[in-house]
Amino acid sequence: MLSIDWRLPAAYGHTKHIPAAGFAWEYLRRNDEYRQDCQTIALTGGPAGRDLEEFAHRWGLRFPVRSRRAP
Repeated sequence: MLSIDWRLPAAYGHTKHIPAAGFAWEYLRRNDEYRQDCQTIALTGGPAGRDLEEFAHRWGLRFPVRSRRAP
């Protein structure tokens, strides 16, 4: 169990230095439904294109575009 008293503003001083994306990630990764969705994707061998779009839309995610490899 954490020893931080969540009622004290001083316990959260470090959050002023976390970028917005990092703060969002810390919040999201603790969400049980998000974690369940990730586990489902992992167990099915990875998402197909449409599944990934739905997952990203549901959770407000954006993935960087990867360059395509030459054949």
